[in-house]
Amino acid sequence: MTSSSKTRAACLIGWPAAHSRSPLIHHYWLRTLGIEGGYVIEAVPPEDFKDFLFRLSLRGFVGANVTIPHKERALALSAPDARARAVGAANTLWFADGELRSTNTDVEGFINNLDACAPGWDKTEDALVLGAGGAARAVVFGLIERGIARVHLVNRSIDRARALAGQFGARVHPATWDEVDELLPRAGLLVNTTSLGMHGQPALEIDVGLLPQHAVVSDLVYVPLVTPLLAAAEARGLKTADGLGMLLHQAVRGFELWFGRRPQVTPELRTLVEADLTKT
Repeated sequence: MTSSSKTRAACLIGWPAAHSRSPLIHHYWLRTLGIEGGYVIEAVPPEDFKDFLFRLSLRGFVGANVTIPHKERALALSAPDARARAVGAANTLWFADGELRSTNTDVEGFINNLDACAPGWDKTEDALVLGAGGAARAVVFGLIERGIARVHLVNRSIDRARALAGQFGARVHPATWDEVDELLPRAGLLVNTTSLGMHGQPALEIDVGLLPQHAVVSDLVYVPLVTPLLAAAEARGLKTADGLGMLLHQAVRGFELWFGRRPQVTPELRTLVEADLTKT
């Protein structure tokens, strides 16, 4: 891909990856910005991932998105930035000065979506994050970077919450689910990073009535588009930020790195992806 005469192309590497909406997003931006380029899905099993990555440029790609189950190995096989190292996973790869570099755009996807949906959300001192998996790591890093004073991290396994808190320092406070009702009244931001509330998963049983009236509620789940948590928050008149918004915003930086133009998350794009998500 060193020749300027070649069409630039990126890909999504996952196993499985067939249901990703990333091609829809990137093809929309390529089309609306008038860029000749491509974005395809590459289903790569774990045993073939290292070889695929080492031959990424030879396969004609200027970069890639990485999804489950490859994010941790992508980190190890590339030159990660501070965000990817802190989160412990890489989801975006690109070449710079002949080197394969990586970042984690879930951080900025989460933060930029909050900025778009609930300006001023970061005035709060206390955030309550549910879950302690990979998505929670990105969320906690973003909140700490943004200056939130206290991040209460709730997980069914308190040991996982403690381990994650130990990596991010004294501003992160591990807690159990039994403590949620005590924490909700002081939380200016509530974030669900678990799969609870997703289609086919158990419900997330949280009493949003305990949140302060200025609170913002964010749910990383985007199937369904309006989760029961978001519906309950909206019924109370609280500002919300959904998982689809994060999905769209996290795609921006990768596109810019690969194709040289910074795209916009527009209502038209959101409508396009919404329609695809709600297909029966």
